Amino acid sequence: MRLRPGFIMGEYMQFHFASAAPNQVRFVARLVNQNDTPDDLDAAAVDGAKAARFAGRTGQVFEHFAMNDGLLARIALAGTGEVDADTRLRNVERAGAALVAKYIASGETDMVLDLGHADLSGEEAAAAIFGARLRSWRFDEYRTKLAADKRVSLTAIHVINAPAGTQEAWARASAVAEGVEFTKHLVTLPANILYPESFVAKCEEAFAGTGAKITVLDEPAMEKLGMGALLGVGQGSVRASRLLAIEWQGGVEGDAPTAFVGKGVTFDTGGISLKPPPGMEDMKWDMGGAGAVAGGMLALVKRKAKANIVAIMGLVENMPDGNAQRPGDVVTTMSGQTVEVLNTDAEGRLVLCDALHWTQETYSPARIVDFATLTGAMIIALGHDHAGVFSNDDALADQLLRAGTSTGDKLWRLPIGPAYDKLIDSPIADIKNVGPRPAGSITAAQFLGRFIKKGTPWAHCDIAGTVWSDKPGPTHEKGATGWGARLIDRMIADNFEG
Repeated sequence: MRLRPGFIMGEYMQFHFASAAPNQVRFVARLVNQNDTPDDLDAAAVDGAKAARFAGRTGQVFEHFAMNDGLLARIALAGTGEVDADTRLRNVERAGAALVAKYIASGETDMVLDLGHADLSGEEAAAAIFGARLRSWRFDEYRTKLAADKRVSLTAIHVINAPAGTQEAWARASAVAEGVEFTKHLVTLPANILYPESFVAKCEEAFAGTGAKITVLDEPAMEKLGMGALLGVGQGSVRASRLLAIEWQGGVEGDAPTAFVGKGVTFDTGGISLKPPPGMEDMKWDMGGAGAVAGGMLALVKRKAKANIVAIMGLVENMPDGNAQRPGDVVTTMSGQTVEVLNTDAEGRLVLCDALHWTQETYSPARIVDFATLTGAMIIALGHDHAGVFSNDDALADQLLRAGTSTGDKLWRLPIGPAYDKLIDSPIADIKNVGPRPAGSITAAQFLGRFIKKGTPWAHCDIAGTVWSDKPGPTHEKGATGWGARLIDRMIADNFEG
């Protein structure tokens, strides 16, 4: 049974449920719990696993070759860790991902994934398939001279002995995987391909036929609304800015939606406050917040979440030219507050403040969560393992922290409060867009907080250190991590669906 159609976004794998292993496939992978010794393998395999110190720990992989009916068969074992571990689902997911990481360019074209030996629930079995799918995502669209041993060969996984409930759990998980893949795809694309207008087009294509409503504001519409901060960031670029909104009404009619707002700076030179050249190429992923929001929304829509949700993305390109805004300029935001722009490289908060105000004026959301690759200071504070979260509402912060722990998109809460306001007071305007060097991530969050209406629960996630990785991770290749899409889906699923 084929589980999903082809998905042309840089990934390759097809998944099939089967009652038995296809005769032509001579590569079988099994999941093994920690300290379980398979008793149905030949003696050489058992002895080999012991010699290789394979103990079934999370992510461990052992392989063995044997003759079967005169043909050479490949057998792989992947460790799922301890059965009663609190992180069982994540561990099983990593086992599936580890198999794909090892064999995706192995020369094997088909793998049989035997789920009948690790005492899995249906949800755990789906997690193994989910991990395999996440790790199979690659972006080779622009690579024309890959060596043979670097090319993807593994294109199909045949799932056998799946426990009851696996297919139902997989139906939901595959929708989430599609959202994560969409986030990875957007974050990976170079800035000459992905810019505000093409970002909108990618989303229109991805959400076509889903029932989601898309609204796009062009520059004249935003100018009419008074979005001087967002438009000021993009005025030095030949690429026109856009505001993109996607609505999903899956909950009770009339209930206020949850709003997710993403920073979408499709390339950030720093503007007139020009960044140094080394590493500037990384700034193609300064739209990672918008990418996370788009992917999370796609996951929710594809699985038809029973909640009302809106996703808003402020899309700009920050470039230096004769029309670019200057350090010292004062802009008027849609809220009416004025901002002294001391540093044109602190542009994300200028995009978000207008997007946040428009979101509140348009949708009166029950709560708002924004995602942004906002500050380098966040990487200094937390590195690449956690993103930072700031919030005016303890319950909302806790919901996000729990969702992050569950999905692996981990967050760490940092403070905001009136004590930081004086650091961003301007002598000539209502607010300045940067404070002093200390507490750089906090003052950025404090800036955004000035645009949140009293009584509206709000959280800001600074994801500067998590959207891109210079080395492979358990469920991603080097590059885009897909961070945030799963967090958004899980936060809604755990708290706002009936």
